[in-house]
Amino acid sequence: MQFNECPIPGAWVIDPSPRTDSRGRFMRVWCADEFAAHGIDFAPVQANMGFSHLAGTTRGLHFQVEPHLEAKLVRCTRGAMFDVVVDLRAGSPTFGRWFGAELTPDNGRMLYVPPMCAHGYQTLVDATEMHYMASAAFVAGAARGLRFDDPAVGIRWPMAATVISDQDRGWPNLQGLEDSSR
Repeated sequence: MQFNECPIPGAWVIDPSPRTDSRGRFMRVWCADEFAAHGIDFAPVQANMGFSHLAGTTRGLHFQVEPHLEAKLVRCTRGAMFDVVVDLRAGSPTFGRWFGAELTPDNGRMLYVPPMCAHGYQTLVDATEMHYMASAAFVAGAARGLRFDDPAVGIRWPMAATVISDQDRGWPNLQGLEDSSR
């Protein structure tokens, strides 16, 4: 695997090193030793999948608060998606900044989202499926979100959000998150 650190400290784009032959391809998508060699402490305890029917479906931006902080390793298993991480760590030099990467089954690319960073994605084609491993189990009482279209964050989504849940529309903006933590 090739690890490329993102502009958000602790976030990584990870490209697999597939082996191909006449049968197809094989690639490693997670290895504790390789992650540790890059200073990433990630021990998955839960795996989740999401499927979206339509291009433009936008999900997130989600995270969990203490004591249930979670890191995520996200990949696309069908279709194509634009995956985003937003730094929400108090005192971080990149607080409120975002980074995005296109994930597809063909590129095999993954995005590692560190704890206290929000995660969201937008589907680029119909019938898109994603898979992610998390370092903590989902706890509804610890689940939080950041508004996907907060102008203070300024995510440049590839297309207009065509489908978004009422919950995701209702998350606070960055200023609201900062105010609620005081």
